[in-house]
Amino acid sequence: MAEHARPDECVIALDVGGTGMKGALVDRRSGVLLTERRRTPRAAGPEAVVDAVTAALRSLAGQAADLGLTVRQAGVVVPGIVDAERAVAVYAANLGWRDLPLAALLEERTGLPVTLGHDVRAGGLAEVRLGAARGARDALFVAIGTGISAAIVHDGRLLTAGGYAGELGHLVVEPDGRPCPCGARGCLETIASAAGIAAAYSARTGRPVHGAAEVAALLAEGDEAALAVWQRAVHGLATALTTAVTLLAPEVVVLGGGLAESDGLLLDPLRAGLDRRLTFHRRPRLVAAALGDEAGCLGAGLHAWDTVDRLGTALGAPDRH
Repeated sequence: MAEHARPDECVIALDVGGTGMKGALVDRRSGVLLTERRRTPRAAGPEAVVDAVTAALRSLAGQAADLGLTVRQAGVVVPGIVDAERAVAVYAANLGWRDLPLAALLEERTGLPVTLGHDVRAGGLAEVRLGAARGARDALFVAIGTGISAAIVHDGRLLTAGGYAGELGHLVVEPDGRPCPCGARGCLETIASAAGIAAAYSARTGRPVHGAAEVAALLAEGDEAALAVWQRAVHGLATALTTAVTLLAPEVVVLGGGLAESDGLLLDPLRAGLDRRLTFHRRPRLVAAALGDEAGCLGAGLHAWDTVDRLGTALGAPDRH
């Protein structure tokens, strides 16, 4: 049960990505009191990333102390495979972590109680409680970026399965397709992620592009190669989402990432593709995410407050030194 909101309390929320970190102090009502952004020094190695996360937490704790706020919990969310129950970063390829007891390590370094979670599941939690899927009991949040991952909310709860749930990007949609870095062939990520779309366009035309947004712009101009690449991506996404809808029956599917904001270029044909494939199924609403790139950080704050409610954590902000 949630405690009564106190204006002198907050949690620290930190979303650690492959290139940058988004941090915030968040109050009981998910109000953001202040924010801080930092670069993720992944080129310097996995230990340097842990050092940077530690520094970010210490900085936010110090700012909380300056504001006279008591920090009840820190919520840290990271990419990859995350076992939230054991608080272990099982595997994060772009950060160089494997079987890292990250929460315990950060607690030892900062003196803060730390909750560890997965960045996409945190984003899904935020969209369900605060954003585009607010009020839904069963929802699917799909983040389309460099890769593709999903958060599954069933009966109001996140499905985690030891950190392995939601790997939508590795559903095989083209059995004889391109090799995927995971070791399989024809994974959804190879054709429908931002990186996959850009690579497919370059392979078809010999013209280098810097991302899927550039392909979307070419599509809007009537570029035939962009149209072919885009249609293939939409077909793959519709196939994967049909499988997900058949298995999970969500009320709403939320698409996050820059591609979902591309002026109907993705959502409209994807809705049509789903409509053609679904028969007796529960037909979900398909909507764009509402919280943008803040979803992961807000979700980290929600995780932290959930932990406070569950454990009754009581800890003041530590000395920043």
